[in-house]
Amino acid sequence: MAQDWLVLELTNNDAAMLGLVTAVQFFPSMILSLYGGLLADRFSKRKLLFITNAGAGLASLLLGLLVITESVALWHVFLLAFIVGVFSAVDSPIRISFTSELVGKDDLANAVSLNSANFNAGRLIGPALSGFLIAAYGTGPSFIINTASYLVMLGTLLFIRDKDLHITVKPNKDNKLREAFKYVLSRKDLVLVMLVVFFTTTFGLNFQIFIALMSTKEFGLGPREFGTLGTILAVGSLSGALIAARLEKHRTIRNILRGAFLFGVLIVGSAFLPDAWTYGATLPLLGATVLLTLISANTYVQSNTDSNLRGRVMGIYLMIFMGGTPLGSPLVGFMAAAFGIRGAIVVCGIVVAVAALIIRQLYINFRNNEAV
Repeated sequence: MAQDWLVLELTNNDAAMLGLVTAVQFFPSMILSLYGGLLADRFSKRKLLFITNAGAGLASLLLGLLVITESVALWHVFLLAFIVGVFSAVDSPIRISFTSELVGKDDLANAVSLNSANFNAGRLIGPALSGFLIAAYGTGPSFIINTASYLVMLGTLLFIRDKDLHITVKPNKDNKLREAFKYVLSRKDLVLVMLVVFFTTTFGLNFQIFIALMSTKEFGLGPREFGTLGTILAVGSLSGALIAARLEKHRTIRNILRGAFLFGVLIVGSAFLPDAWTYGATLPLLGATVLLTLISANTYVQSNTDSNLRGRVMGIYLMIFMGGTPLGSPLVGFMAAAFGIRGAIVVCGIVVAVAALIIRQLYINFRNNEAV
């Protein structure tokens, strides 16, 4: 929230720059998520997570200090967004595959849902709080509070004991990335799930840009209202995560594809809403739909992957999940600058919906060939 608003302040509401800084932050995911997954299968996940969270926390602290001392420039935001992106890219596959070690395979599906619920519960508080802090004190305090959240994570990791973890396969320094690629390519079901995730996240999961530009350019809102819209979105995301915990048996490829198609349709519809009230009212539905879809995809991939390959496979999954953002975010930003944010949202929604329909047909063909 603070980073998006800071970019808009420094660039006089430049949509293209907002898209570019988002792309810079997620660019490392195109490559480093793979190596994060490789590290997860080679070394202790708990120790690796300590390193990645310490690094990201220091970058957040530095940006906060630059803002508070009024020394910040746009290039600082780009550089530190990239650094945070590097640590996040390595962190994500390690953290996701660590879930199975925390709870074991039997509880994995519900653990994924509860983890998403926890994440989105934070998003209920964070955006609104950041909006009020920005209005009162500027963006600096938000970065400092974000740094404090990393300290909580570091303390938590120190209290976790390795002997209490569900480690079924010991880390092996001889593990190779090509083994995971070969495995995924041999599994058409995993390929199809990752394809739908790519289109859903690359073109649909651009809420930080959608909300920021709808708030400022279409509705003329300030930081408080901007933050409130982010919180409203999180209400739906949290609801979707909680609902997903009760739908463990429904996390199938068909339902993943249905969810992606519905999400695309809802994105298109949101572009035509006339005011902030109606736009805000649709955000919970958008958040719930996409979270249900992505939680189902995440669980499907983890549950249907061999444990000795899980870290590397989740690295591939996250490269696709987040790696598309460097493509989608600047594209959305440039489309918004060229013919308005509403037009950009319509294009993104259509791409998500059409991709889901095409992949659904590929899945039907795959199942029919299996039956034969």
